[in-house]
Amino acid sequence: MIRQALHRPVLTAGLALISLAVLLNTIIVVPETRQAIIVRFGKPIYILNQYRSGQALGADGAGLNWRLPFVDTVVWIDKRVLDVDMERRQVTSTDQQRLEVDAFARYRIVDPLRMYISAHSVDGLQGALVPNLGSELRNELGKRPFSSLLSPEREGVMDNVRRGLDRVARQYGVQVIDVRIKKADLPSGTPLESAYSRMRTAREQEARLIIAEGAKQAQIIQATAQADASKIYADSFGKDPSFYDFYRAMQSYQTTFLGDGGTGRTAPTTVILSPQSDYLKQFSGR
Repeated sequence: MIRQALHRPVLTAGLALISLAVLLNTIIVVPETRQAIIVRFGKPIYILNQYRSGQALGADGAGLNWRLPFVDTVVWIDKRVLDVDMERRQVTSTDQQRLEVDAFARYRIVDPLRMYISAHSVDGLQGALVPNLGSELRNELGKRPFSSLLSPEREGVMDNVRRGLDRVARQYGVQVIDVRIKKADLPSGTPLESAYSRMRTAREQEARLIIAEGAKQAQIIQATAQADASKIYADSFGKDPSFYDFYRAMQSYQTTFLGDGGTGRTAPTTVILSPQSDYLKQFSGR
């Protein structure tokens, strides 16, 4: 046999190449990060290295495996967490603010067979997820005011969107892990300027209310102080009329001769009076 093969080197080389081709089409190497669907004549037969919750990558099915040569084909599906980006879309909030929202979702293919049957490929899967992500965002943000996106309430909004998208994605064998908004802006141009104008008007109105309330409180405090002072003056007059007369005369002298309490804001006044004037009687004592 060996002697015949040596006499026919071309045939031997051909047989070796055929054997190598059969071997290469029989053995497959499944990476830890991928799932493999073995398809025979267009029908899925079995899955290698399928994702299982709580199981480490490569724990089962990864490595060397086999298939029927020239009959079975392999469909590779990523086992890791994948991202899908949504194109910027316009959403209207409950306070009639038009927002341009840019979001993304993170997901994992947990049932590769269902994914293959319903979407055929990862590209087809993402093409199905993007419209549903936009629809869930539009439905959820349409129930809330724009201010909710700037507050801790935003986390609850995103969680609601994730649950809604996950319900839809399950029919494709997909688990949605997270949904996040990358950017939420007002449209540029007239809508943005109008929003800024409304915000400025609202803040100015709030400032006017604060100033009016402060003026009201100041008047109340001032009126209360004047009432208390009048009561004190009246009480002191009732107890000692002569001391009250002396105290009021001293206040008058200070204002008249020193100017505004001696602060220098008003120039002192020069007055020429007779020593016997009633105005100066407090200077002569009893």
